Amino acid sequence: MDFLRPASWEEALAAKAEHPTAVPIAGGTDVMVEINFDHRRPEYLLDLNRIELLREWEVGEENVRLGASVPYTQIMENLRAELPGLALASHTVASPQIRNRGGVGGNLGTASPAGDAHPALLAAGAEVEVESVRGNRFIPIDEFYTGVKRNALQPDELIKTVHIKKADGPQQYSKVGTRNAMVIAVCAFGLALHPETRTVRTGIGSAAPTPIRAKEAEAFLNAALEEGGFWDNGKIITPSIAKQFADLCSAAANPIDDVRGTAKYRRHAVGIMARRQLGWTWEQYRGAGRTLEGAA
Repeated sequence: MDFLRPASWEEALAAKAEHPTAVPIAGGTDVMVEINFDHRRPEYLLDLNRIELLREWEVGEENVRLGASVPYTQIMENLRAELPGLALASHTVASPQIRNRGGVGGNLGTASPAGDAHPALLAAGAEVEVESVRGNRFIPIDEFYTGVKRNALQPDELIKTVHIKKADGPQQYSKVGTRNAMVIAVCAFGLALHPETRTVRTGIGSAAPTPIRAKEAEAFLNAALEEGGFWDNGKIITPSIAKQFADLCSAAANPIDDVRGTAKYRRHAVGIMARRQLGWTWEQYRGAGRTLEGAA
């Protein structure tokens, strides 16, 4: 196994173009596990740890530009207000040591359905910026996952930045695991309210071959909130609407039985998380509305 260690982003792109099978490594929290257990033996490892721009982030007027290697700890400490769903997901990642090393780019590159960041990125509607010596392109998060541990990257491309719209409403994230820390998700769920567009987006992890959205559940809830005037009147969402939303989220899952949980349990847990998160986020939205009315 050869070790490539470029000193700049341009050198990294050139190395990836010359060695398309090279496996990028930054935090190494997924790659090194596979190598140590001999599940993977790449011909080349492409070390990206000297690439400073991958560890940078920028908060713009509407979006956050998040470098692929920004550690989860930095997201938790610095971007909680702008990216609340992703910050909550970052809290659930493994241990403090791994949160100090791992980043969203690693989750995206591995594309495991159990990756903790995926539901939050789906719910927020992120875009992934990738680049090669041929140029760069933006891949909507909905189009990024193409199969079990497969993504839309071309062989010569590297993940550069994730572009995420700043939260304009409450966001939530939950994860079910077999213990309270250092655990792969049995299933996970993310929810984001987008009051500016009067829409709701979801993200489901570890309950289908790829991370997915519950699109039928979103469509139902979007219509119910609009028809009932909930965005304007701030009323409590009725139990029947919440139950139907949860049932549709559960139905969207396509899980398997494995050592961490059964398919039946995963579907049930997704529905429970969906219902609870809808209640939490809507209470936050209603509370924010009352505060603004009082201030006016």
